[in-house]
Amino acid sequence: MADTTRITVTLPTEQVAELKKLTDNVSGYVAEAVARQIRHQLLGADLRAHAEEHGAFSEEEMERARGRIFGNAGNAGNAGNEGGASAA
Repeated sequence: MADTTRITVTLPTEQVAELKKLTDNVSGYVAEAVARQIRHQLLGADLRAHAEEHGAFSEEEMERARGRIFGNAGNAGNAGNEGGASAA
């Protein structure tokens, strides 16, 4: 088992109520959310560093990445729209 440290976190009452509806393991749920956010921020930093060194990603590179993340090329366009992009 991984080492753990007990902390106190203050959350809005409404969020706690919804959280308790979702899980009986609040600590595990919060730990996974924090881990996901840390991965997201580290990936963002890596992508920015890559773009600074090599230039912006081409549309072809972006489509390949979407395909790898969201599945085949047919789904890549639809998945990309979930992020706020709109179809022309």
